[in-house]
Amino acid sequence: MSEVDGSLMIPNSHLKLLPDDYLYHLGYSSAENLIDIFGDIKFVVIGGSIDRMRNFARYLSSVTGDEAVDLTKTDRYIMYKIGQTLSLSHGIGIPSMSILLHETIKLLSYIKATNTVIIRIGTSGGINVPAGSLIITNRSYNGYLEEKQELAILGQKVIRPTKLDNELAKQLQACHTDTKYDAILGGTMSTDDFYEGQARADGVLCEFSESDKLDFLKKLNELGIRNIEMECTFLAAITAICNLKCACVCVTLLDRLKGDQVLVSASEYKEFNERPQRLIAQFISQSLGSVGEKIVKPSVMFEEPEPKRKCEDKDEIIPRLAKIRREEFTNK
Repeated sequence: MSEVDGSLMIPNSHLKLLPDDYLYHLGYSSAENLIDIFGDIKFVVIGGSIDRMRNFARYLSSVTGDEAVDLTKTDRYIMYKIGQTLSLSHGIGIPSMSILLHETIKLLSYIKATNTVIIRIGTSGGINVPAGSLIITNRSYNGYLEEKQELAILGQKVIRPTKLDNELAKQLQACHTDTKYDAILGGTMSTDDFYEGQARADGVLCEFSESDKLDFLKKLNELGIRNIEMECTFLAAITAICNLKCACVCVTLLDRLKGDQVLVSASEYKEFNERPQRLIAQFISQSLGSVGEKIVKPSVMFEEPEPKRKCEDKDEIIPRLAKIRREEFTNK
């Protein structure tokens, strides 16, 4: 039985007081008929890189046969709709991703979504695993090695627990069939920094020794932490509060016990990036009952035509919403 019942919960009562909630960074408004555009969404797949999520949209389209439609309205994040799936970029780190998740989850609430699954795909540094391994997170740790997400709110530290849907993680692992690399259930440490926070000694600042670094990384290994990235704790915290199923699937670019720098070749990097995409496309097509309808070779990835664009241009919507704001101010 799933750990989440599928009913989306938004605990912020202030939203009910808004006559029109403008999702500024996405370019959409609750005053629009969002159900017509997004009403059938069941999967939201997010990743840091714009190119990665554009390529995922193209690849998923080639697998399921659904048209990839560009719904991007701003220059902050990209958004593609492929049948019942949204593919969105979130930038690097929790601050950028948190903005996307706040607005995307609000969008899901306005379309009355149920049983929606949010999955993050990305790259990471591995802990005692070969480069190219897929890590499916089952426990999410912060930089203090606690299963918590910390945020400063009104000058106070607010701590929220991190929780992922482990049944979903196991389902994702079951979709893995490639024998060239492993899909591993393991812990993920999320940090606020790529260099010192991840125990790297190759940044501008470093106040620890090489032996201290290795002792820390070995401690991660003993805790069952298999990779390090910069987003998972917030994803696990906000989705748990909102009663959404979520997962995090990242490919490792190196084993951090063997070094700090990412030295994979361009061709290796490209192929490694495809691995989470293939797994999630397999999971989505299987969940929707379309698996096996299309057999797609990995080589077609990154070679599909540009997704079609079917949305109001941001140059049209922003002046219109600015006019609404001026009218509200004038009528006060």
